[in-house]
Amino acid sequence: MKKIYFLCTGNSCRSQIAEGYGHKFLDPNQFEVRSAGIETHGLNPRAVKVMAEDGIDITKQTSDLIDTEYFNQADLIITLCGDARDKCPTIPAGVTHVHWGLEDPAKAIGTEEEILSVFRETRETIKAKVQAIK
Repeated sequence: MKKIYFLCTGNSCRSQIAEGYGHKFLDPNQFEVRSAGIETHGLNPRAVKVMAEDGIDITKQTSDLIDTEYFNQADLIITLCGDARDKCPTIPAGVTHVHWGLEDPAKAIGTEEEILSVFRETRETIKAKVQAIK
């Protein structure tokens, strides 16, 4: 079974969305999917909302710090922001690392609808990227 680890700064938005799509699109008999952050910021309610719009409930996911044991056993580590890429532990030899470099939707400003629009754009980008994982 391949272990996939989605990492971002606070494990509140991008990595949570990626984990949600990982559970939906990746065969659980072939992939174990987790997410974490270099800090924990709690699950962002807007991430929960935009995932629910796409029929995915991430409310049972938790905002977790990087688990070094899982990190060291992972087959694929995907960093979703530069902060996670720069501050996460050294990627172990033999582990594939991919960097997606997505802007943090939690930093969006404007009306609630404008902010949710940014979350939706991020969601769609992550959705396409997770669906491309083999």
